[in-house]
Amino acid sequence: MRRTKAEGGWGVIFTEQTEIHPTSEITPFIEQHLWDDRDLPALTRMAEAMKSHGALAGIQLAYSGINGPNLYSREVPLAVTGGPILTFTSDPVQARTMDRQDIQDLRRWFRNAFRRSQQAGFDLICLYGAHGFGILQHFLSRATNHRTDDYGGSLENRSRFLREIVEDARETTKGELAVTLRMSLHEAGAFGFSNAELRDFIAMHADLPDLWDLAHGTWEACSGTSRFKDEGAQEDLVDGIKELTPKPVVGVGRFTSPDAMVRQIKAGLLDFIGAARPSIADPFLPLKVQEGRYEDIRECIGCNICVSGDMTGSISRCTQNTAFMEEWRKGWHPDRARPKGTSETVLIIGAGPTGLEAALQAAKRGYKVTLAEATTTLGGRVTKERALPGLSAWGRVADYRTGQLAPMPNVEIYRDSPLTPEDILAMGADHVAVATGATWRRDAVARLHLHPIPTDPTMPIHTPDDLMTGRCPEGQTVALYDDDHFYMGSVLAELLIAKGNRVHFITPAARVAEWTDNTLEQGTIMRRLLEIGVDIHLSKAPEAIGATEITLGCTWTGRQTPLPCDAVVHVTSRTP
Repeated sequence: MRRTKAEGGWGVIFTEQTEIHPTSEITPFIEQHLWDDRDLPALTRMAEAMKSHGALAGIQLAYSGINGPNLYSREVPLAVTGGPILTFTSDPVQARTMDRQDIQDLRRWFRNAFRRSQQAGFDLICLYGAHGFGILQHFLSRATNHRTDDYGGSLENRSRFLREIVEDARETTKGELAVTLRMSLHEAGAFGFSNAELRDFIAMHADLPDLWDLAHGTWEACSGTSRFKDEGAQEDLVDGIKELTPKPVVGVGRFTSPDAMVRQIKAGLLDFIGAARPSIADPFLPLKVQEGRYEDIRECIGCNICVSGDMTGSISRCTQNTAFMEEWRKGWHPDRARPKGTSETVLIIGAGPTGLEAALQAAKRGYKVTLAEATTTLGGRVTKERALPGLSAWGRVADYRTGQLAPMPNVEIYRDSPLTPEDILAMGADHVAVATGATWRRDAVARLHLHPIPTDPTMPIHTPDDLMTGRCPEGQTVALYDDDHFYMGSVLAELLIAKGNRVHFITPAARVAEWTDNTLEQGTIMRRLLEIGVDIHLSKAPEAIGATEITLGCTWTGRQTPLPCDAVVHVTSRTP
């Protein structure tokens, strides 16, 4: 994956967060280790891959402190100030406050990591102190630093450990590796390391690192989805920081537009553009910019499905780049397709996201492709979903693929062309791919109800398919039942509120849209629904639907309560 990014023209490529010692690890989440010399072979290969096309290789070193429950190593967690471990999973683990010897030990562990990083062949060291996860930020922030010794209190004291670590890095590597600091632009809360305090810190230590790497406060704020965060959303937080330091500044912001990137540089906001998600969606983005092939850029849509791999401990994936993380397992390449086999023709039925991708890949391999779409528009569900609140960027899935297919001479696209089995056979294609998608059910069958629930035929029942095609409830009060737990239920609730409905959001889960924890937006979704006036019913589900009301049952006690409504929207499951 990183070799592919190097091939794509990125100038500097960093590893993921790399843990430096067993006293700080974040199981069940998976992170890279640099605990001892046994980790060197893998990291050496990684550094070699990063540098294979001329990029510089950087390693991001982290010590999680109060964020590390140590469920694997079973070591006692160490923190700047002791307290319960701050994790996504609320682990019942307590960290103890570091004493002077612990701090000296931590400096030694960092020096060992610096030495090993150099031995592995890395060019840069990134000291990770952002998003509230790294111990460097824990020292800097009054929220996590309650110390009364010379490592606490004033900003100068709270900066002491970071200064010592940077000096240790330079001494250990003899100045041969660049040292970068990844820091939070703003930590919310009364005692957080605010943007104003960050500016004071940078002014005090203007020459400390070789490069300032700046990101938003929390991971959720920094890597927000496109539904809630625009491209370059951190501009106001980084504006003016370059004036405080002679060292270069890199910033992030899900940059996908070359114009937006250039504007940030020309405006003097940044020296370098940092990109994680955009480099996943298109590892060849820099090369395409250099060659002026802007129309070939596969832009990140900001859905954060890549992040979900981190949160679920699984191989990450990308909605836009189907080759992501399959480079090593299947030998896929994001921009080069394997040659075709001996057959010649492929018929693809359905021009939704999957059909478009199948057509594009088959055409790139050299097949003669026929793409048949039953409707007059290409894009399938994406064409409809992009019109929903906050999802306009998702339209890039269709836009990129239709744009790539349009000039290809070996592709024929037929709109308004539903096919019967006889039509398909008559076309005589060597291969047929059926990509006709699925439709939302209207009988409440999903995870909780495995069979349809009793429903009065006079109650209007709607599905997401109805609302996305303009067939919205006519009554005032709508009961929306969400047993899907992803984005759709909350998006439709926003849509209905905007149309003037009163919305009851009903879910058998203990939280709304609970799977969106994995895309870092569950809290933002909950806040949005509360702010716009959605009535939320947690741990409830419809047991029966009458003519003028639904009967809600508590998923824990079974206790039933009536809920009057004029219409019901089921966001449950889909059938092909």
